[in-house]
Amino acid sequence: MAAPLVCTRFSDNYELKEELGKGAFSVVRKCIQKHTGLEFAAKIINTKKLSARDFQKLEREARICRKLQHPNIVRLHDSIQEELFHYLVFDLVTGGELFEDIVAREFYSEADASHCIQQILESVNHCHTNGVVHRDLKPENLLLASKVKGAAVKLADFGLAIEVQGEQQAWFGFAGTPGYLSPEVLKKEPYGKPVDIWACGVILYILLVGYPPFWDEDQHRLYAQIKAGAYDYPSPEWDTVTPDAKNLINQMLTVNPAKRVTADAALKHPWICYREKVASAVHRQETVDCLKKFNARRKLKGAILTTMLATRNFSSKYDVHGRSIATNKKGEGSQVKESTESNTTLEDDDVREDKKGTVDRSSTVIAKDAEGNVGTPPPSPALSSSSVGSVLGCFKSSSSTSFGSKTNNKLSIVVTANPQNVMAQARKQEIVKITEQLIESINNADFEGYTKICDPHMTAFEPEALGNLLEGMEFHKFYFDHVLGKNRGINTTVLNPTVHLLGDDAACIAYIILVQYIDKQGVPRSHQYEETRVWHRRDNKWQNVHSHRSASVASTSSAFSPSAISK
Repeated sequence: MAAPLVCTRFSDNYELKEELGKGAFSVVRKCIQKHTGLEFAAKIINTKKLSARDFQKLEREARICRKLQHPNIVRLHDSIQEELFHYLVFDLVTGGELFEDIVAREFYSEADASHCIQQILESVNHCHTNGVVHRDLKPENLLLASKVKGAAVKLADFGLAIEVQGEQQAWFGFAGTPGYLSPEVLKKEPYGKPVDIWACGVILYILLVGYPPFWDEDQHRLYAQIKAGAYDYPSPEWDTVTPDAKNLINQMLTVNPAKRVTADAALKHPWICYREKVASAVHRQETVDCLKKFNARRKLKGAILTTMLATRNFSSKYDVHGRSIATNKKGEGSQVKESTESNTTLEDDDVREDKKGTVDRSSTVIAKDAEGNVGTPPPSPALSSSSVGSVLGCFKSSSSTSFGSKTNNKLSIVVTANPQNVMAQARKQEIVKITEQLIESINNADFEGYTKICDPHMTAFEPEALGNLLEGMEFHKFYFDHVLGKNRGINTTVLNPTVHLLGDDAACIAYIILVQYIDKQGVPRSHQYEETRVWHRRDNKWQNVHSHRSASVASTSSAFSPSAISK
C-alpha cells in the first residue's frame, strides 16, 4: 500500500473550499489537492481542545483508516498534524445516506436490499480480514459515493473501530449505538468481529421492512430483548419476504457469537450469491413508507439525544447558575433510557463522567444531506424532565394542541450554559427571537409570515392528526384559514422556555403554553400544553423544521381545541 503523501503544512498541498459540516471539535470542508485538482473532504480537528486520550483515539482512527482500501469504504488519503490542527483528508462522498436514498427511489425490492447488504458485508469482510472491528455499524455510517443511480455504498466513521489479532475475543469496552449493540457487548463479555455481523443483521431486517427487530421505549427492556435475541417476523409485512432472506437474518442475529455467521460466509449465502433467482423482485412500497418514518424518528431523536449526551459530558457538573455540583457515575443504560431508536453513539467515556471532555463524534466524512445530523453539539444546559418528555414522548403520544391567539408577553429566557460560552448564549437568543416571530405570526393569523419562518417540508405531531407524523404546510393552513382568524378572545402565555443547541446550525426550544379564554357560558377557562420546536439554519436563515405539541392538560373540565373554541 502506498504511504500517504507527506507535506510540511496542509496549505502546501490543499486549497480549502466551502464548509460541509461541523462537530464539537472539528469542521469538515471541501478541499482541492493542488497538484491534481481532485476534490476531497478535509476533517479539521482543533487539537487544542483535545485530551491525551482523545489524541490516542484520533491516532487510532487514522492508523486504522490508512490500512483500509476498499471500494465500499470511505478512504483516508492523507493525515497531517500541525501545531493547533490535525487534518484528515478523506474521499468526498456526495450521495448522502443509503437509507435516505432508498426512500427517494421509484422502485425498491428485496433484491435491492440484497445488493445493499452485499456491499455492506464486502466492506465488513475487508475490515475483518485486516484485523479491524468497526463497532458502530448503523444507517448514519452507510453513505453513497454520489447521487448517480447505482452509486457504491460506502462505510464511514471509524471513530470507534479497534484492531484485533485474528479471531481474538476480549473486553474492549462498552461501545456502539443502542439498537445495534450485540448481546455479548450488553452482557459485558469478551467480543470481537461477530459484533459487526450482529449489526448487519439489524440493518438487513430494517432494509426489508423499514423498522428494527428490537425496539422499546425503555432502554433496559430493549437491552433485555437483544440479550435474549427476542425478535420475530410479524404478518403481514414479513409474509412477502422470502425464506432465504429470513434465514440469513437468523444466522446474523444468532445470540451465541461463536455460532454467528461470518462476513465471508454471509457473502456466500444463496440470497446474496444468487439473488436473481432467490430474492423477490417485487416493489416493496410498505417498506419504503415505514423507512420514511424510521428515518424521521432516528434523525430527530438522535439529534435530541446527542444533546443529552453532550449535556451529561460537558455541563452536568454545573447547576443552572453555573455553580459546580457533584456528579454520580452511572452504568450501562442508566442515564439515557429513551435512546432506543437513537443514532447516538455510546462509548465507555460516554457512560461515565469524563473531567477532560469527550472526543468528537462527527462523522469521518461529512457528505450527507443538509438535514443530516453532524457531530456532537457544544455544551448546553441540563434538560428538564418536562422538556425531555415533550421531545422524546412525541413518538408515542397523539401529541400537541391548537395554536393560541394573542400573546401579551414577549418570550424571554435566562441562558444557563457555561458562563464562558458567550457564542452559545448569542445563538440561544437568536432562537428565542425567531420563536417569538413564529408565535406572533400564529397569533396574528399571518400564514404568509408563518411559511417564511417554517421549512416547507416541516414535520409535526398534532393531537388532531391522531398520532400521525405530518409533513408540509397544508394541515397548518386549515387552522389559519378557518380557526385562528375567528378567535381573538384568547390570551396565550409562554412559560419556562429552554433552548438546547445542536451544533452551530441547529437548535431545539421547549416551553409550556398557558392558554386562557372565556367559554360560551362566560366562564373563564385555562389550559396548558408543552411545545417543542426544532430549528435549522440554512443560508444564514433559521427555519422551523419540526414541531411537537403535547395533548392539552386542562385545569377545568372542558376540552380545549381550536374547533371547540370556534363553536
